[in-house]
Amino acid sequence: MKSIQLTLLALVGLVSIATAQQKATQKVVINTPSVQCEMCKDRIEKYMSREPGIVSVKVDYKKKTTTVSFLTDRNDIERVKTAIANVGYDADDITAEETSYAKLPKCCKKPAEKTAAPTTQLP
Repeated sequence: MKSIQLTLLALVGLVSIATAQQKATQKVVINTPSVQCEMCKDRIEKYMSREPGIVSVKVDYKKKTTTVSFLTDRNDIERVKTAIANVGYDADDITAEETSYAKLPKCCKKPAEKTAAPTTQLP
């Protein structure tokens, strides 16, 4: 009987400690119009998982959105958007960082900026 009471007391203590340590998270959906393919999705998810305070990242390249959950005491929405831009992709109102964008594979670049076929001029 005494061991059951001690077990219950320990369980209640652990539960109260666990709930007291939960951090506030925020979930945002960011428009990422320059995301084109599965490689783009993998690149953003891999990079963002290394950012401080990021809990989860899900890129939907068909809808061109990125859903990010992050700890509010370690990150904010503007830094999340900037991190996506640093990978080379547009994020809402923040334009992709130029040098990162230039390093993206051809399939990951915006359709209008993919290498166009050379035009020939007729005399």
